[in-house]
Amino acid sequence: MALAEHLRELRNRLVKSLLAIIAITIVAFFYHRQITDFLIAPLPVCGPDGKPLPGDVNCALVSNIGLLSPFTVLLKVALTTGVVLSTPIWLYQLWKFVAPGLHQNERRYTLSFLGLGTPLFLAGAALAYVIMPVTAQMLISLTASGVTSILPVENYLDIITRMVLVFGFGFEFPLLLVMLNLVGVVSGKRLLGWWRGMIMAITVFAAFATPSADPLSMLGLAAPIILLYFVAVGVALLNDRRRARRNPDAGLDEDEASHLDLSVGAVDAAEGIEASAAPELPTAVPAARREQLDDIT
Repeated sequence: MALAEHLRELRNRLVKSLLAIIAITIVAFFYHRQITDFLIAPLPVCGPDGKPLPGDVNCALVSNIGLLSPFTVLLKVALTTGVVLSTPIWLYQLWKFVAPGLHQNERRYTLSFLGLGTPLFLAGAALAYVIMPVTAQMLISLTASGVTSILPVENYLDIITRMVLVFGFGFEFPLLLVMLNLVGVVSGKRLLGWWRGMIMAITVFAAFATPSADPLSMLGLAAPIILLYFVAVGVALLNDRRRARRNPDAGLDEDEASHLDLSVGAVDAAEGIEASAAPELPTAVPAARREQLDDIT
């Protein structure tokens, strides 16, 4: 495909992904109250009298600040729901954009990519939902006695939306490594050799990606991704071993010569030719024809 065709294909895939996100976002508009209540439910919200509910030590007053705050909350909740619930669609569009550049035997991993990519993204989003209330409770517990924390719902949704998307996309990273190994871009041995740099890179990514400054969110994101990274390395090593059994030259570098079989095998006996099957010998060339050939030469 030419460059213009690649760009046209990318545009079509992006449009289809955006249409899916927009369609689910529109549906989420009608249920934004239920979704907002679901996101706020784990927080230690104060009672009607402004005091902690039974079982809570500290609490926060969740409030809307500003005239446009309710509408902004509606947009953020609906859009985040659209991105999360349309995960199978935009992952499929992403794979369909990459698939034309792969061989036929490599395209069979489409279902595996979708079957693993969607649960991983949703698992990351669910982990963010579990960690965020714990983080909020820990931060609210730092409030001095006699002081009531006021938590703008818009700020809280900004944090949890970012965490949901970061955790979801972070959980896709090990799957990307496996897919690169399956198509032969990187070997499992090389992935294993990068483990020190990978742990450092994942930790730094978690520190900058998590919106809250507490170490709990950072470790909650970094630890699962590191674990999934080593799982991806194990899958890549098993795939390399399976590939080596089928092709002994699969593990060679590009500048390394393949093995040549130089052993000498037995030679079969020569077959005889019968006299009747022997080809006729050419007749002598006439003198006139020889002179004509000499002139042409």
